[in-house]
Amino acid sequence: MPEGPQRHEAPGSGRVLAMSTIAFTMMFAVWLMFGILGKPIQAEFGLTDVELSWISAVAVLNGSMWRLPAGMLADRIGGKKVMLFLLVSGAVASFAVSFANSYPMLLVLAFLVGFVGNSFSVGVAWNNAWFTDRRKGFALGLFGAGNVGASVTKFIGPAIIAATAGATYGLGVVGGWRLIPVIYGVLLLAIAVTLFFVTPHADRMPGATKSVAAMLEPLKDIRVWRFSLYYVVVFGAYVALSATLPAYYVDNFGVDLTTAGLLTATFIFPASLLRPVGGWFSDRWGARKAMYGTFFVMLAASGVLMMPNGHIVLYQPDGGRSEVMHYAINLWLFVALVFVIGCAMGIGKAAVYKHIPTYFPENVGSVGGLVGMLGGLGGFFLPPMFAYSKAFTGMANSTFAILFAVTAVSLLWMHLTIHRMLHTQSPHLGDDVEVPATMADARASGTREEIHA
Repeated sequence: MPEGPQRHEAPGSGRVLAMSTIAFTMMFAVWLMFGILGKPIQAEFGLTDVELSWISAVAVLNGSMWRLPAGMLADRIGGKKVMLFLLVSGAVASFAVSFANSYPMLLVLAFLVGFVGNSFSVGVAWNNAWFTDRRKGFALGLFGAGNVGASVTKFIGPAIIAATAGATYGLGVVGGWRLIPVIYGVLLLAIAVTLFFVTPHADRMPGATKSVAAMLEPLKDIRVWRFSLYYVVVFGAYVALSATLPAYYVDNFGVDLTTAGLLTATFIFPASLLRPVGGWFSDRWGARKAMYGTFFVMLAASGVLMMPNGHIVLYQPDGGRSEVMHYAINLWLFVALVFVIGCAMGIGKAAVYKHIPTYFPENVGSVGGLVGMLGGLGGFFLPPMFAYSKAFTGMANSTFAILFAVTAVSLLWMHLTIHRMLHTQSPHLGDDVEVPATMADARASGTREEIHA
């Protein structure tokens, strides 16, 4: 391959990155808008916490289950066409949410709106086609920072809901929470028009000549499924917490919805904006180191957050009793620890996707699509798991016990895999570490065979 293409990005790659990131940011906001809209929806329709959790869950489901075919399609026909389709279809579905009049109708429309969540695998495949290996980690990290869209509704939602409640507009649109989906629908259409004219008309299609079987071949590799579990931890849990934290703050700390949205943003921003940093770190020092740091930090923070409020009661021989080791996590410690988890997730999300073009450079669309799909499905299963665990245990912080357990399993699998790989490739290194000190002098005068003899 000529040296030039390896050292310089193709003309138009910057426009692809900019517009795909803007589009993904807005579609991510639409995908997770029920996190803030949930409380007013719950009040209007009289829903339980479990019923409410399913509204966000079905949106996340539809935004995850098509990521594999969407990524493959972007490789085959070009990311621009697929991204435009998602923007337009998402605008129509978002506008329709404003007219929901029953819980079943809300579930159906939330499912349809969720389709825009598949924009992630489309954007990954699209940007991968336009950037060289030298810049892919940073480019994919910057694109992935569009996750910050999850905070858009947290900022503008409560203010718009409060300011427009009871108002009526044209075309049957009313104020309050129902106005938010209409605004999003208009913005999605505007971005679609801009993207069409700004990005290069001649798109790149690295999978245009590949058969579907060839694109699916890498999915037999166990590494793809391991990377998917990592992504459940750093992305699926991110989606789940983004959707459930507003209600968590309201229910457990007694703050209003506006404050809950702002506090949730302190988790969303680092989990999104640090993604380019994670890509840069992975380019420079390796994705494996980034993943170790991510998992250890998440275990430490979630380990504290899952501890139940309470104290230990000591019974004395004389019948008396005393209470010791009182523990209750306050609001600001909670916010700080969730912020730390967000920082770790931001680094980890980029690190996972740095693995993909490294191990599967010719199949980023299909592999990235599967990893994104399974990671996103984690965001589908986790909110109901949080709700059911709370109902079963009576403790809201059981949410973080689940997060701790999933993170621990991922770290253990990664570490055992790396340990086994190093042992297979360099078995002699074990002797270099474990040989008794009395044999140290023998190394200087004898060969390895003589020492073992």
